[in-house]
Order: sequence, then structure tokens, then C-alpha cells
Amino acid sequence: MSRSFILPDLGEGLTEAEIVAWLVAPGDEVAIDQPVVELESAKSVVQLPSPFAGVVETLGGEVGQVLHAGTVLLTLGDAGGTTPEPVGESDATAHAGSGAVSAASSDAAPAASSPEESGAVLIGYGTRQSTVTKRASSAPTRFGRRGPATTPASGGGSRGGGSGGAGGARLESGRRSPVVSPIVRRIAREHGFDASQLLGSGPDHLVTRHDVEAYISEHGEQPAAASVDLRAPSTPETARPAPAIAHPEGDRRVPLDRMARAAAAHFSRSRREIPEATVWMDVDATQLLAARAQLFEATGERFGLTALLARFVVAGLARHPALNASFDAEREELVYHSAVNLGFAAQTPRGLLVPVVHGADRMSLRALRDAIAARTEAAATGAFPPAALTGGTFTVNNYGTLGVDGSAAIINHPEAAMLGIGRLIERPWVVDGQLAVRTVTELTISFDHRVCDGAEAAAFLTFVARCIERPISVLAEL
Repeated sequence: MSRSFILPDLGEGLTEAEIVAWLVAPGDEVAIDQPVVELESAKSVVQLPSPFAGVVETLGGEVGQVLHAGTVLLTLGDAGGTTPEPVGESDATAHAGSGAVSAASSDAAPAASSPEESGAVLIGYGTRQSTVTKRASSAPTRFGRRGPATTPASGGGSRGGGSGGAGGARLESGRRSPVVSPIVRRIAREHGFDASQLLGSGPDHLVTRHDVEAYISEHGEQPAAASVDLRAPSTPETARPAPAIAHPEGDRRVPLDRMARAAAAHFSRSRREIPEATVWMDVDATQLLAARAQLFEATGERFGLTALLARFVVAGLARHPALNASFDAEREELVYHSAVNLGFAAQTPRGLLVPVVHGADRMSLRALRDAIAARTEAAATGAFPPAALTGGTFTVNNYGTLGVDGSAAIINHPEAAMLGIGRLIERPWVVDGQLAVRTVTELTISFDHRVCDGAEAAAFLTFVARCIERPISVLAEL
């Protein structure tokens, strides 16, 4: 009996994904919940585990091919050649983020939970513990089959000269190094070459942004195009990046990748549907910095400003629940969320993402700090699991890290508000009638005017500002 593993809905309206790498090949025997494929959606790279055991018969697509939800990802036959009696027809269904997902059988499947099936179809979901699987050296990936690792000195037939550090700032038309970051691929594409033809300096020769920029620095913006084969056999037609289109007058057009298209649609929807308003105020953060230093002296642990601000936000949302709500336009209802799921705007190699700390209202300051740190660490690669990017009810945006004071931010639809904090800078400030130098920041809140009015938003902003100016005052809210 053959069973078909159907590509699930990845949640948040994501209905398509590109095959990055197969972790199995036809003839391999897989266990329940064993990851079998890496997929890249518009938001993240995920590994999908098989919901049932068996022997791989066919793969549903080539590396680089874009598959849509509901199509067959792979088919599995029975291990050992035995065919169990079918019990009945059903689907094994689970949930990922906010989207329902299913793994359906083409013939028949056990009627309910069975030791031979699992509800898990995404890493982090289901009935069994799943671990990330490393790609086998023989498994097909977007970069071709990986052979034995080569050293920079062993690369024959290279062009361009120069070592460029560990990776080597030179191209080889037959090389297919891994390139995870869309930004790295785009920069190389815009300068006329394929980043995967560099020998990367990262783990397993991963090509980093430094490698690409080193090559550009050594060889200029346009390397010899005739020697760069962007149509290498190991790169499927659908996986090749779309080339920039040169305009006759010198303009340059660069097609949006899948993530950029999804982000553009999300931003447009927010501006189109949410009648937002913005209020802001300057805040003296001197005492907050002093409180952070006292925390370190008392506990020996470091607490970042983002974690402290997040704790103030949680306390403020308890007092002003209208900011932790959303507007259901179809039913014309306000939805007040029972939990505070804090999103944090993060610039990642995959672009701007908003990872979410779920249940922030049930966390201590220490737990909240650790959860934020975990999301920040994941932001370095941009490889968030789908659950980490869904279900947010309120977003914090620390754009002070960009060196700016304020911003009229776009609300993360369907949330009702976003709080922004600007850079910390010393400014003249009046304290008890005397001019002093204080550390000041600017708080900004953008809010959905359908959900609350300006007075409610201003009251929330004033509460958070008071917590920053007098951190001890938040003790009454804990």
C-alpha cells in the first residue's frame, strides 16, 4: 500500500514553498516523525517530518521547484513489503500556526491515532519529539549533491585569483556551494554572478555576505559574464534567480523574491485596511539604565532594555486591553485576546520578520528575557519555525538600533497597535527646575482607530513612559 504525504498549509496564508533540500531519497526507509525535506516559504525555512513510516517510493518535486499546498510531497510504501489491512479512510490532521495541515493517504489510512502514524507535519508540532536532521552528503539540494569537502587550495579551474580569506574570492563554474541568505544571493545576482560558485567561508563552505562582498571588492561590479554559468545542470530551471532587467536608459529592475512579495502584500494590506493614528512622547530613561545596573549587581545577570520594555508593555496591556486586540472586519467585531503574544520586529538575512513570544503575560522578567534572546539568536539566520512567526497580538519595534529617534510604523496586521522605541541619547532635560543632562528616548505608538481612540492609546503610552522613568512603579503591576 502506498501513502501520499500531502504538502500542508504552512499557516498565515502561506500556500507555496520551494524545495531547498531532500533529506531522503527513493528507497530510503523513514520512521514516523523523521524529517524528510527542507522547504523555504516566504517567511522561514522549515523541515517537514513524515507523519508515517515506510519506504520512499517517489519524491514530489525537484530541488528548487515551488510546490503548492495540497500537492503530493512524496509517496511511501510499506517497509518490508508487507501490506497491512486498511482500517478505513481518513486524514491525519494537525495544526501549524493558524493554518490547518494534513497528511492524506492515496489509498487508505488508519482511522485515528495509531502507533504507525503521527500528527506531526512540522518541526515543533505533533505527538513525538522531533529533531532537526542534517542533510546527507548524497541528498539532492538546491546546490547539487554535496561531495567531500574541498579546501580553497584544492579548487582547480578557478578564476579571478585572490584567496579572499577562508572561502576564497574566486568563482568556479562547476561549484555549488550552499547559499542560505536571499540577501547574499541577491547581491551576487545584482553584480552579475552566481554566489554558489564561490567557495564560502562558513560551515560546510556556506557562502556569506562577506564572501560575496570580498569578491565584488576584488573584481569590480561586473565579472566576466561568459565564464559564469548560471544555468549549471545542478540548478533546476525553477531555482535560478531571475536576472536583473536592464532598462535602456540605465535603470535597473530587480524582481522581488517570494518573501519580498509576501511582505509587500502584507504592508499594503495593513495600510489599506487599518485606519491608523500615531502618538509619541519623549521619555527620560536615566533611571531605567540605573535600574538595569542594579539588577546586574543584585543577580549577576544581564537584562537587556528590550526585555525590560517588554515587561512594561505586558503590564500596560493588562491595564489597557484594547491595545491587545484586533478588528474582525467581516463580522464587524472587536476581538480582545486573552493572551499577550508579543512580536518583535527583527531585521534578518531574509528581510524584516516579526518573531513572536507567545504567552508573554505569563512569564517572569527572566523568562521573558530568555525568550527574547532565543528569538534574537534565531534572527541571525532568519530560520524561524512557522509557529514563531504567527499569532502575535502586539508588536514592539526597537528602531533605536537603526540610529533613529522615531518612526510612523506600519501596524502588523491584524494586530491593533505597535510600540516603537527610538535611540537612547543624552540631551538637556529639566529636572526639579534645573537643567541637567539626561538619557532620553522617544516612544511612539501606532494604533488602529477602529479598536481604540487616542485617549486610550495615550494612556497606555503614558503608563509605559512612567515605568521607564520610574521603573520601581511597575512593581505594583506584577
